[in-house]
Amino acid sequence: MKELDPKQTNRAEAFQLWMRAPMPMVTLVKTLDVTRPARLSRRGDLKFNLLLCWCIGKAASRVEEFYTLPVGEKLICYENLAVNTVVARKDGGIATCDVPFSESLDQFRRDYLALTAQVRETGAPYDLNGDYMVIGTSALPQTEMDGAVNIYAGCYNNPFLVWGKYRKKLGRASLPISFQFHHTQMDGGHAARFLENLQEEIRTLTP
Repeated sequence: MKELDPKQTNRAEAFQLWMRAPMPMVTLVKTLDVTRPARLSRRGDLKFNLLLCWCIGKAASRVEEFYTLPVGEKLICYENLAVNTVVARKDGGIATCDVPFSESLDQFRRDYLALTAQVRETGAPYDLNGDYMVIGTSALPQTEMDGAVNIYAGCYNNPFLVWGKYRKKLGRASLPISFQFHHTQMDGGHAARFLENLQEEIRTLTP
């Protein structure tokens, strides 16, 4: 990763406008057709959450703005992406796990299963230590949700997606997803393109 001079990037105006804003986060909500991963998840270790996280990484990798993130007072450029997932610990608590994104679904699957198992066993979070631009996720499969607005703490500016239990109707599965992002990192048009990419990746998902 490397620090950028915001004035020399296409985010110069956004950096000026939003870095010191009291609430610079934007949330979009979109309902996705998740029939494909829902069906695939019935097969062995192709878990629904795993498949959705890979599609998120794949969709984000097609949007240049995902590789740049405001960190503190700086604008940082990354070469790699990761997807963070929440893992249920043995003691009933939760811990987070960063999974490096790979264009290969098989590689991502191996990393996802190994790293989440490690977090589950040890109870300790797995953090990639700043070498990756991390996309946060939180799945709440206990309930159906229409949308979610996450907290803004001022220190975690990473993009974040939240979803609940997918809905089944007439042989199809749908899922509302909330996508939160820092306005310095991207504009609404970039976020909309990411969500369209995400739907495309989900529909064309091939294990």
